[in-house]
Amino acid sequence: MLNKILALNILSLYLVQNPIVKMVTDLGIIEIELYPKQAPITVSNFLKYVEENRYQDFHFYRVVQINNQSVNDVIIEVIQGGLGLEKHPLELPPIIHETTDKTGIKHEDGIISMARLEPGTASSEIFICIGSQPELDFDGKRNPDGQGFAAFGKVILGMDVVHKIQMLPEKGQMLKTIVPVHQVKIKKNGF
Repeated sequence: MLNKILALNILSLYLVQNPIVKMVTDLGIIEIELYPKQAPITVSNFLKYVEENRYQDFHFYRVVQINNQSVNDVIIEVIQGGLGLEKHPLELPPIIHETTDKTGIKHEDGIISMARLEPGTASSEIFICIGSQPELDFDGKRNPDGQGFAAFGKVILGMDVVHKIQMLPEKGQMLKTIVPVHQVKIKKNGF
């Protein structure tokens, strides 16, 4: 109940216009427009990480390319980041899974979405789609449960940076050198 109240308080700030989050990396800036009306739980979770400075250790660490998925029948292209694969002290509890059939946000080029194992396990990890990825939507075949992933925003500036990250040297989809995000902030008044 308390989580729902906090989510409503955070989201009420953004009823007029969609929030934009700015990520600063050594390779450039990525700006992401969030969709709180369509995906209120997921956006609220992401904004809580940003506003409470829980993403101070955010980094991109995984790149999924056409040529590095030999064990998967369903091929996708994304970059993944967050606090990392190990348990992190700044990680929040998992959130309810908002499916794309409910939100209407499809996994198209530049869409940001929550990484997860099972539905309801998403917390701090996100990915950004490179190209259209319909197999990540509800009823898609990337996960056997068919629930897809929770999309909640879109890159509006910096897809060139996303492409640079995706092409960095990797081994087994993990970047040989992570890409730290030095700043994750809500963009206000030209920030």
